[in-house]
Amino acid sequence: MVENQELALKKHKKQHQTMDEKLNTLRAGVLGSNDGILTVVGVLFSVAAATTNQFTIFVAGLSDLFACAFSMASGEYASVSTQKDTERAAVAKEEQLLKTDFAGELQAVQEFYEQRGVTPETAMAIAKDLLNKDPLATVVSVKYDIQLGHYMNPWDAAFSSLFSASAGGVFPLVAMTALPVAWQWPGTIIAVILSVALTGFLSAKLGHGLVKTAIIRNVVVGIITMFIHYYVGQLF
Repeated sequence: MVENQELALKKHKKQHQTMDEKLNTLRAGVLGSNDGILTVVGVLFSVAAATTNQFTIFVAGLSDLFACAFSMASGEYASVSTQKDTERAAVAKEEQLLKTDFAGELQAVQEFYEQRGVTPETAMAIAKDLLNKDPLATVVSVKYDIQLGHYMNPWDAAFSSLFSASAGGVFPLVAMTALPVAWQWPGTIIAVILSVALTGFLSAKLGHGLVKTAIIRNVVVGIITMFIHYYVGQLF
């Protein structure tokens, strides 16, 4: 039954993504971009502090950019796939409970509305009405906050991370390898500070957090990352 419902909702889902699905993809993109920036600049600073060979610096940065992008993509795919499997398992469990313990499911929906200030009599009337119209969608929404048929898409998260990590890593890579030698270090530092400030701003907006705090945190982490990797490179 679950598989049939998924197929029936597939076309509708493509056209009407939930806000959680959209935010999940955007968050994956922002985090991927931030990781791409810090990972690539870390390698660039370590290598550039150890050698002045521009080709060596470029190859090291480019290799790390690809490695970071694919690592982020695979991690997001695995994470969201696990979440999707968990949600599908919950739906399958509730489908079975509707067949074997309908009274228990009815009570769960009633208690859900009672906890929100509805009287027991009205809560029961609502529960009966909802379970009569769409029982499975009702119980998974009430018990797990899952919108039936709208599971997180691991491929969306993976491609978002792949693209954003690559795009983020390009900023320090271009600054370090394309700018004149005299401007390599200050140009890269400025590029990193501006780009991590942007990812901090976007992450705060998406998560409804404190913008100023997020920007300062990202900038501080970026500076520390550059400082540590530069002195690691100096050791060799």
